[in-house]
Amino acid sequence: MTVEDVDRYLAGVDEPKRSTLEHLRRILRALLPDAEECISYGMPAFTVNGKAVAGFAAFKNHLSYLPHSGSTIPGLGAELAGYGGTKGSLHFPVDEPLPEDIVRALVAARLRELDR
Repeated sequence: MTVEDVDRYLAGVDEPKRSTLEHLRRILRALLPDAEECISYGMPAFTVNGKAVAGFAAFKNHLSYLPHSGSTIPGLGAELAGYGGTKGSLHFPVDEPLPEDIVRALVAARLRELDR
């Protein structure tokens, strides 16, 4: 799976979801310049040394940020107040990008989990 696969995934997403996810993708590219983009479990992901660090997906009524870990999101607690989701996914509105500081915190927490 390659960057082109991620491009194809995004091309199949309706607006405003696509623009919101493209914004998230730009933030992730800036935070993880050496990461590889791929499709993991049918969703775009960023991997570092073969380990998934971050991902995202579009659903009918929300978008999800996926840290590929069940402990990243619970570990951030108060920083993610106001967002719904599960242990393994942070849900956010289709037309409201995640703030960069939240994405930065999620990526940093996941990298700490991976000892990077």
